[in-house]
Amino acid sequence: MRAVAVEPVLAQVEREFEHSVDRLVELLRIPSVGTDPAFDADTRRAATWLVERLRAIGFEASLRPTEGQPMVVAHDRSAPAGAPHLLYYGHYDVQPADPLELWQSPPFEPARVEGPHGPRLVARGAVDDKGQLMTWVEALAAWKAVHGALPVRVSVLIEGEEESSSKSLEPFLLANRDELKADVCVISDTGMLGVDQPAITTMLRGIAYFEIELSGPAHDLHSGMFGGAVVNPIHVLCRMLADLHDSQGRIRLPGFYDAVVELPAEQKAQWAAIPFDERAFLAAAGLDRSTGEAGRSILERLWARPTCDVNGIWGGYTGEGSKTVIPARASAKLSFRLVPDQEPAAVAAQLRTFLEARTPEGCRLRITEMGAGTPIRVPTDSPFLAAARRALARVFGKEPALIGCGGSIPVTASIRRHLGMDSLLLGFGLDDDRVHSPNEKFELVCYKRGILAHAAFLAEAASIGGRAPAAR
Repeated sequence: MRAVAVEPVLAQVEREFEHSVDRLVELLRIPSVGTDPAFDADTRRAATWLVERLRAIGFEASLRPTEGQPMVVAHDRSAPAGAPHLLYYGHYDVQPADPLELWQSPPFEPARVEGPHGPRLVARGAVDDKGQLMTWVEALAAWKAVHGALPVRVSVLIEGEEESSSKSLEPFLLANRDELKADVCVISDTGMLGVDQPAITTMLRGIAYFEIELSGPAHDLHSGMFGGAVVNPIHVLCRMLADLHDSQGRIRLPGFYDAVVELPAEQKAQWAAIPFDERAFLAAAGLDRSTGEAGRSILERLWARPTCDVNGIWGGYTGEGSKTVIPARASAKLSFRLVPDQEPAAVAAQLRTFLEARTPEGCRLRITEMGAGTPIRVPTDSPFLAAARRALARVFGKEPALIGCGGSIPVTASIRRHLGMDSLLLGFGLDDDRVHSPNEKFELVCYKRGILAHAAFLAEAASIGGRAPAAR
C-alpha cells in the first residue's frame, strides 16, 4: 500500500484543536437523553448534527430510520483501490443527568474547568460517548483537510439507543450487513490507565441482568396480628441473595465457573506489571479497602473474573413515618458480569435452579430477564491491533498496555455475530471521568491525544495488505 505522509495530518490536528473543542461543545449542548422519550426530538437532533458534520468533511452520510432512534450511516470512498476497510462505531445518546442538584454546572451547558491535568470539559456525554466518537471524527476531518482523501476505506455507524439496550441495532445490522461489512470495527468507548498511559482493551465482560420478585401473602399484613406466624418475603429474599456468595467471595450458582478460563501466565504477568494505583482507585470511590473473590488482584477481579451484584432491593413500606406490615412481596434487581466463554442464557438457567431450590412453600418466585450481553475476547494477533499499538506508541511515546474492561459493550458481540468481524477497542477515557454520574468530564489532553492517535492509526492501518482474518 502506498505510504501517505501522516506528519502534516498530526500538525493539522494541533492547529485545529480549539475548533475541535468548539465542535464537541456544540454536540454536547444537545440533550440527547436516549432513555427518556421526552428527549426524543433532541436525540434525533444530535443524529442530524453528526450527519451534517460528516457531510461537511466529504462523507456520503444519511439518517436511517429504525423503530427507535435513527442510525447515522456514512461512507467515504476516497481511498485507493485495495485499501483496508474500517467501520467506525459510536453512539450519540447519553444517560439522564439526574440528580441535577449534584452537578456543579448545568449538564448540557459544557463547562471548561481546570483540573490536575489541565482543562477539562464537564457535561453529560463528555466522555460517554460524544467526546470519544469525536476523536475519530476529527481525525478523519484532519486527513481530508490535508490530503483530500483517506488512506483507508471508512464506513461509519452511530446509533442512538446504546444507553437503552440498543433495541434497534441487531435488526439494523441484519438488514444492512452487506453495506456495513468491513475488515474491522473501531470503537472508542473504553479507557486508558492514566493520562500518560495508553491502553487497548482486549477483554470485555458481558452481562446478564434480572429482576426477581418473591410473593408470599395475598396482601400486606399487620405485623402484630400475623408476625411470627406467616412467611415474610423480604426475610426470605434477603437470605436467598446473601446465599449467592460463599465466604471466599465465589458465586454459588451450580456450574457457574465451568466455562471460566484462567488467565494465561504471560497475560497475568503483564497485568501485574501495570502501574496500577490501588489506593487511588479505591479512594476515588470513597473507600480504603477492596473486597471480592479471594486470592485475586483487583485488576483480575475487574477484568477477568465474573461477578454477581444486587443493584436494588425493595418491598414493604419505605415512606416517611411508620407502617408496620409484613409485605406481600419483595423484589430485587441483580446483575452478573460475565467473562469470555460464559453465556448469559446458561447463567439465567443456573440462577433459576439456585433460587427455585431456596423458595419455600407458600412463596411464588418470578424471574424476569432484563438484558444480556455476551463477553468478548479480542484476538491479540490482529494486524489492526498491531497498527493501533504503533499509533499509540507514536503519540504517547510509550507502548500501550493490553487490558481488560469490567464493563460491557454488547455491540461488539453483535458485530462479530452479524458482520463477521472483530472490534478494535481504542478508548481514551479515565477511571475518574464519572461516567453515568453527575459532573461527567473529559480531559482535553485525552481528547487531543485521542484525535492524534486515530490520525496516526489511519496511516498505520493503510499499510495492512489484504483482508483481515475472519472473526473468531
